[in-house]
Amino acid sequence: MTESGPLALSPAMSDALARWLETEAATRDRSDHTITAYRGDLLAFLSFLGGYLGEAATPKSLASLTQSEMRAFAASERARGFGARSLARRQSAIRSFLRWISDREGFDLSAALSTRSPKYARSLPRPLTPEQARGALDIVSTGHETPWVSARDVAVMTLLWGCGLRISEALKLNGSDWPFREALTITGKGGRQRQVPVLPVARDAVAQYLQLCPWPLVADEALFRGVRGGRLDSGLISAALRKARAALGLPPTATPHALRHSFATHLLAAGGDLRTIQELLGHASLSTTQVYTGVDDAQLMSVYRAAHPRS
Repeated sequence: MTESGPLALSPAMSDALARWLETEAATRDRSDHTITAYRGDLLAFLSFLGGYLGEAATPKSLASLTQSEMRAFAASERARGFGARSLARRQSAIRSFLRWISDREGFDLSAALSTRSPKYARSLPRPLTPEQARGALDIVSTGHETPWVSARDVAVMTLLWGCGLRISEALKLNGSDWPFREALTITGKGGRQRQVPVLPVARDAVAQYLQLCPWPLVADEALFRGVRGGRLDSGLISAALRKARAALGLPPTATPHALRHSFATHLLAAGGDLRTIQELLGHASLSTTQVYTGVDDAQLMSVYRAAHPRS
C-alpha cells in the first residue's frame, strides 16, 4: 500500500519497504514489535530524504546516497531530541534496509553504509541477588487472586532465572514442548538454535502451573496462557514483577529481563566460564556476553589464560 500524508512514498519505494519488512520477519525471526519499530525508522528516513532531495525517494534515487545525506538525517534526528542510543538503533535499521535494496537493485551504497553510528554507553539491567530473585518469586507465588495465574507467573519467571531464557522465548513455548526433557531446544534471535538445560525446579514450577491451569494442553497452542486462553502477554509478567519489586523495595531495573541477566551473573559467580554462558544465552558474540555479565577486560583475559591449552 502506498503511504499517504506527510510520509508519502512512491509506489515503488512503498513496495520495497513492505518486501524488506516481510523478509526480516520471515528470515530473521523479528518480533512484531521490532517490525513496527523498523517500519517507523524507515518511514522517518525516507520522509526526510523526500524533503532533503525535494522529491519522493525511490529505489533508484537511493543509488546516489552518500555520507552527506546520512549525516544530515542524523543531525535532523538529533535536533528533534533523539539520543545517541535511539539514533544508533534507527541507523542500524536503515543500514539493513540499504544493504538489502542495494543487493536487490544492483547498485553500490558503500559510501552511505560507511557512516558511523554515534557512540553511547550500553545500559543493561542490573542483576538481582539470589535472595532478591527468590524473594520476588515468593511474592509472585501469592500475588494474584487466582492461584493458577500466580503459578503461571512463577513458572515463567523461573524459566527466565533458571534457564536464562528471554521472555519472548519462554512465551513462544507450546504444548508440544511439554514435558520438558533434560534440555530445551530454543530458537532465539536471528533464528539461532541452542540447547538449554532445564533445572528440576523449573520443570516442577511448570508442572504445578499445568496442574492448576483450567485450559487444556494442546500441542500447537501456547504453553503459557492468559486468563482468556490466548498466548500470555509479556506485559502481564512485567506487571507481576513490578508488584513484587514494590513490596521488596527493589529498583526499577528489576525487570523480567533482569532475571535472565541474573542467570548469567550467578553462573559466572559460581565459576561458570564465559564461553558456556555465551552458548546458554544464545549470544552470537562473546563480547556481548562479556558486557552482559559485567566482565572487565582483565577478567576476560584471565578466563582465556586459564582455558587456552598454550597459556
